[in-house]
Amino acid sequence: MNSDSADVPATGQPAPANRRGEERVPARFEVHFNYTQDAAKALRAYSLNVSAGGLCLRTRKSYDVGSPVRMDMVIEGESFQLQGIIAWVRDEAEAVGVRFTDMSEEDRARLQRVIDSIKR
Repeated sequence: MNSDSADVPATGQPAPANRRGEERVPARFEVHFNYTQDAAKALRAYSLNVSAGGLCLRTRKSYDVGSPVRMDMVIEGESFQLQGIIAWVRDEAEAVGVRFTDMSEEDRARLQRVIDSIKR
């Protein structure tokens, strides 16, 4: 048995590298898109996990990697208005990864405090 086999999923392909800078924690909350066309097409978008650097969303809307998004979300009673870009897309799971961009240090610290409270 190859010692690298733990890194190779059943498909025989190497596991993707984890490039995240922050730990993601499971969290489910509704996300609203600021662009009218996104709000109409996204139906409901719910988070699967979140970090101070981004989140994973389940949505039926198709996005292209690199597409900009603006969203409003309330986590544990804290409201956030954030911008991001689509970092990855998994059509079969109806999921997308969003990397936050242009986030103030204040919002990043506030989001990290909320995430830390979820982890407890």
